Amino acid sequence: MSVRLKLTLSYACFLVLAGVLLLASVWLFLLRDVPDVLAKPPPGGVLERSVLVRNFLPAAGSVLFFLLLFGLLGGWILAGRMLAPLTRITDAARMAANGSLSHRIRLEGTEDEFRELADAFDAMLARLEAHVAAQRRFAANASHELRTPLAITQALLEVARNDPAKDPLLVFDRLHAVNARAIDLTEALLVLSRADQRAFTREPVDLSLLVEEAIETLLPIAEKRRVVIIASGHISRVVGSATLLLQMTTNLVHNAIVHSLPERGPVWVNTGIHAETVVLTVENHGEKLSPHLVSTLAEPFQRGTQRLRNDHAGVGLGLAIVKSIAQAHDGSLTITPRPAGGLRVTVALPTPPDPAILAPDQRRGVSPLGPRPR
Repeated sequence: MSVRLKLTLSYACFLVLAGVLLLASVWLFLLRDVPDVLAKPPPGGVLERSVLVRNFLPAAGSVLFFLLLFGLLGGWILAGRMLAPLTRITDAARMAANGSLSHRIRLEGTEDEFRELADAFDAMLARLEAHVAAQRRFAANASHELRTPLAITQALLEVARNDPAKDPLLVFDRLHAVNARAIDLTEALLVLSRADQRAFTREPVDLSLLVEEAIETLLPIAEKRRVVIIASGHISRVVGSATLLLQMTTNLVHNAIVHSLPERGPVWVNTGIHAETVVLTVENHGEKLSPHLVSTLAEPFQRGTQRLRNDHAGVGLGLAIVKSIAQAHDGSLTITPRPAGGLRVTVALPTPPDPAILAPDQRRGVSPLGPRPR
C-alpha cells in the first residue's frame, strides 16, 4: 500500500473508533440510567427501554457508516495535501536519476520537516551539479593535456622513421623530455584522484617538519634561480596523510620559487596556529596578477603566466592538487594577489581534536624554526 492509502485508512479507522466510543457511551447511558418503563409515557402508549435500544442500533450503524465514508474521503484528501511536497521531492529525485541536475524543488511554505528535506535535497543537487561540471571540465582538460605529449611523441617517431639521417640522440632526448612530462602529468592526476577520494590513512603530522623537508628538496631549484627562501613558524600538528601533505607543501613552495622574481625579494614560508587552526602561508615576489586570474589558479590546468622556463613549466595541476588535498583534510585554500606583485597563498587546516596529540612546545607557543634564510 502507498503511504497515502495507509494514512487514509489510519484517519478513517481513527474517526470510526472515535464514533464507536461515542456511541458506546450513549449505549451505556441507555442501559444504566434509563428505566425499563418511563414514569410519564408519551401519548399513545408506554415507552420501554427496549424500544429505545431497537431504535438506537440502526441509527448508530448509519452514523458509523457515515463516519467511515467521511474518514476515507477526508483522509484521502488530507493525506494528498500533506504528501504533496514528498511527491515533488520524488519527481526531482527521478529527474536527477535521469541526469538532470539543474532542477530545484524550491518548496514554499512553513519551515516543517518536508521543507527541511527539500532544502537539503536542493543543496545536494547543487553540489552534485557543480561536482559533475568540474569533473567534466577536468576530464576534457586532462584528455587535452595528455593528447599533446602523445601527439608530439608520434610526430617525433614519424620524423625519425622518414628521415634516417637525422641524429637519433636528438630524437631520443626530445622523446625523453616529452615522456617525462607525460609521466609527471599522470602522477599528478593520480595524486589529485587520491586526494579527491580521501583514500588515505590519517595520522599525526607536524606540518613544520614537512616544510623543512620540502625546502630541502627544492633547494637546488631555488639556488639555480637565485631565490632566497625564509622559513619561520611554530610546531604545527595536524592529522592527515604525511605523503599528501608533503605533496601539498612541496607544490606550494615549488610554485613560489618558479614564479618568483629574485630581484624583487625572497620567498617566505611560515607555519603557525590561529584560532585552533593550523595555517601554512607561502608568499613570493612575482608579476602582478589580476584578481580575476588569481581566482582561476586553483582550477586544473590553469597557469598564471607564460614566463616559465621549459625545465620547470609544470602541468597546471599544482594549486589544484593543493586545494584538493586541503579540502580532503577538511581545510581550505586562499590565494591573494600581493599589491607589489606575486601571491600570498594560505592553507588552513583544523587542529587535532585530541590535545594529547599536540607537542608540549606547541602548547607553550615555542617557535623551534625561527626565521632563517636558505
